[in-house]
Amino acid sequence: MTQPIYLDYNATTPHDPEVIEAMRPFLEVEFGNPSSSHWYGIAPKQALMQAREQIASLLNCAPQEVIFTSGGTESNNHAIKGIAFAHRSKGNHIITSQIEHPAVLEVCRHLESHGFEVTYLPVDEQGMVNVSHVQAAITDSTILITVMHANNEVGSIEPIEEISAIAKDRGIVFHTDAAQSAGKIPTDVQALGVDLLSIAGHKLYAPKGVGALYIRNPLKIEKFMHGAGQETDARAGTENVMQIVGLGKACEIAKRDLERNMAHMLDMRDKLHRGLSWTIEELRLNGHPEKRLPNTLSLSFRGLQANRILEEIGLEIAASAGAACHSDSVRISHVLEAMKVPEQWAIGTLRFSTGRMTTHEQILEAVRVVSRAVKALSQSA
Repeated sequence: MTQPIYLDYNATTPHDPEVIEAMRPFLEVEFGNPSSSHWYGIAPKQALMQAREQIASLLNCAPQEVIFTSGGTESNNHAIKGIAFAHRSKGNHIITSQIEHPAVLEVCRHLESHGFEVTYLPVDEQGMVNVSHVQAAITDSTILITVMHANNEVGSIEPIEEISAIAKDRGIVFHTDAAQSAGKIPTDVQALGVDLLSIAGHKLYAPKGVGALYIRNPLKIEKFMHGAGQETDARAGTENVMQIVGLGKACEIAKRDLERNMAHMLDMRDKLHRGLSWTIEELRLNGHPEKRLPNTLSLSFRGLQANRILEEIGLEIAASAGAACHSDSVRISHVLEAMKVPEQWAIGTLRFSTGRMTTHEQILEAVRVVSRAVKALSQSA
């Protein structure tokens, strides 16, 4: 059986062949503990140093400002909880947006049960946070603002530089979840002006289960893991050397090929959008038309159900739904709800996301398959 065309790169990415080769010695030969002082610890320790430098180069920060984590979820948890508890004596108010990933929203809801107050900012119909709303939400008790760099569902890129300027002016720590943006658009922490930034390995062609958190020096946050004191005593536990090596290599590739990859993903995304627009009348784009990740295409098919479209195309196309439809109910994603996408559109929302490996031939075939499925379902509705 021929594998379906993969258009779900925002969910996860394949391993880059260069990443696999970089990791191979640490699967086959270099098994030592990087904390060991003997010969077997030398290569793993050097590998960690190199990976930290590779990540720092992508983010434009100092290597010592990077700590390794188990992924984007842990990075977000560490950043938000770490600041909340370290700065509790200064205040208990956190500002975030309604369209954050659950790895941010659920952390904030958890903190509310511990006496913190959270403001969940609305977004406009294009999924954008209004900077004036951030300004208005700040109180004397605000200790943290956390707003994602780019949304995982619709791809809208938030005004991080403007928000960070406000945060800096008020002495408030600012964190951004860059899991979806790293490797797709520039994630220069100096240009963005953020204090903390989260990345996830499996979103940029590295393995699942590894990530990193940038913490601007000299900012101090609470420990996430207690133990032997690895990662400058911020996150204990023997480092996952093989996967960290993979993440480092992936970040090196992301920086090296960023312009080329951005152009390719954008070309593939827009070819798909144009092709579907030519063949399907009832079609709506979700997210900002320009300020959007170059690979992300959220489309709504009016009057149809997303799960029915996926059933029709599932053997040929891999994509994601923006709504889960059941016999007696429809569960629309919190992102589409926050953007106030009308229900007749929202229930038929699919997210297509292109990647480095996406080809012109795949896009042409995807247009054919999706158009055929939508027309068939429309006729039977």
